[in-house]
Amino acid sequence: MTPSATSEEIKPAQRPPRSEPADDARPAGGGPAGAAGVRRLTAVDVRILEGVAVGTSTARLAASLYLSRQGIEYRIGLMMRRFQAANRSALVSRAHSLGVLSVGAWPPRVLPEFLEPEKGVGRTVP
Repeated sequence: MTPSATSEEIKPAQRPPRSEPADDARPAGGGPAGAAGVRRLTAVDVRILEGVAVGTSTARLAASLYLSRQGIEYRIGLMMRRFQAANRSALVSRAHSLGVLSVGAWPPRVLPEFLEPEKGVGRTVP
């Protein structure tokens, strides 16, 4: 950079705000119409999200789900990335705004259409 460089030359390019969900937040196929940017959640993720929504601590979630605290934090981190949320409060808020969590009921529950079907259930073995 030369001494005659202006402040205009050294400013980083500004990016427009992101209005669309990230590619990994798109539905895996046939997702509910109300939340076009949300993949279905596993049964464990559903229990964790519902626990976070009611304010359950990481230690209590870990004990009730027979997972480690680090495992709970890892899964919460994955959901925060998937929902593009900066923290737990934003995760719950985002889930409500996308229609993933029930409205008007306490405790909030993940609606059944967002639950990923269990593998092996409903299959017949020859």
